[in-house]
Amino acid sequence: MKIRVIGGGLAGPEAALTAARLGCQVDLYEMRRVVDGKPLLTPAHQTTDFGELVCSNSLKSESEWTASWLLKQEMRMLGSALLRIADATAVPAGHALAVDRVEFSRRINEAIAAEAGIRVIREEVTSLDEDASDGAELTIIATGPLTSDALSKEIERLTGSGHLAFYDSISPIVDAETIDMERVYFAARWDKGTADYINCPMSREEYDRFYDALVAAEAAEAKEWEKLDYFEGCLPIEILARRGRDTLRFGPMKPVGLRDPRTGKNAWAVVQLRKENVRASSYNLVGFQNHLKFGEQAKVLRLIPGLENAKFLRYGQIHRNTYICAPALLDETLRLKIAPEGRDDLSPGQAPRSPGNMPEERVCAPEGRSNPFKNMFLFAGQISGVEGYTESIASGLLAGIYAASLSRGEEPQPVPRASALGSLVHYITHADQKDFQPANITFDLLEPLDEETRRKIRDKKERHKIVCERALEALEAWRTANLLLAGGTARIEVA
Repeated sequence: MKIRVIGGGLAGPEAALTAARLGCQVDLYEMRRVVDGKPLLTPAHQTTDFGELVCSNSLKSESEWTASWLLKQEMRMLGSALLRIADATAVPAGHALAVDRVEFSRRINEAIAAEAGIRVIREEVTSLDEDASDGAELTIIATGPLTSDALSKEIERLTGSGHLAFYDSISPIVDAETIDMERVYFAARWDKGTADYINCPMSREEYDRFYDALVAAEAAEAKEWEKLDYFEGCLPIEILARRGRDTLRFGPMKPVGLRDPRTGKNAWAVVQLRKENVRASSYNLVGFQNHLKFGEQAKVLRLIPGLENAKFLRYGQIHRNTYICAPALLDETLRLKIAPEGRDDLSPGQAPRSPGNMPEERVCAPEGRSNPFKNMFLFAGQISGVEGYTESIASGLLAGIYAASLSRGEEPQPVPRASALGSLVHYITHADQKDFQPANITFDLLEPLDEETRRKIRDKKERHKIVCERALEALEAWRTANLLLAGGTARIEVA
């Protein structure tokens, strides 16, 4: 069974590479392309490359026993192709995994080109009908937050429900040569990891001046910003600032743990800059995503000590982020919970019947809707309801594994709930439908320890360690049972 993957961001290439390494033939569709010598792009992209990072270049913490670390460890355990590339293209970023975004995309392109099982098709998918496709019976939709209008309508037709959407914003990037290094210093918070971040310290007076200018600055869409529904975990800095004068000091500009080595003291507030590439020729302003007019951004950001004469290579921007209501629509293997039309042998979340695979009770989508298409569909990436680079890659990894099982006529077994991967999928498939919003991986999503263990162990870090060890053990058992062939040969080689 041929697999069709739609979307060339993070989840799509991960799903395609995973399924291909598991022996599947994959058609990978991407709508960004060159037409008559000119690139046809989305509002947020600057290239036609696979895996282009449009926001920051960080895949978050690598600190041991954190939720973000655990998710990446699990992905490494399952042989994630994109995480392997991220590790190979990492730039110094203290305790975080940050990548050279250009090299990261280049190596993803190389990996896809080198995979004989993947055929790349540079065109926009506007129909999900079987007769309008290349004959693939299984489709992974990983089109991300900027799904085209035509495909959005097809997904709405498929699911029978409207989309949810929030608005996501992008941080500015500054030319390193234009930073006044006499006014800044290198440090990592609490001296954790290497001192790779540039820190711009502010006195109380400097902070007040910056704050007043920020809240007075004109938004790019001054009449519309109040109507926009932002993702709480990635609010524009001007929206955060309006919540109170000290909100930024306890958020992206918190000074704790960033002692200035020149004075031995903490500043009133600190702006951190993180490397964009190995050459350290540019830095992004951590947590400074915004939706201000470009001229206003230049004026406000140059009030930051060290950036008085800064040249900005990219200003903050905003883009629409689309996602489905996964709790109503997806099962725990990321499949649409609606049986394809005319396929009585399929229950939602089931492969074709076999002697060892009897149908389960049918679980219909809202209003008992049936799938008007003949194909099976999986969703991955931000459109499925996960949030963040790592989480998007993780969902693509799982979708590729599950799709490969389906292509072999096998019923895919979901990763264990105790794992970070399983907990992330459990959240998007079991959350309250009315208030569903995308989520990053956190310990709140993982299975808690039993009450007796919690009473015995009061130290929070020790509790997290136990949760992580339990998760890794459960995933290893799943991997052994599901990704190893007879004789112990791995279906996916782990570097």
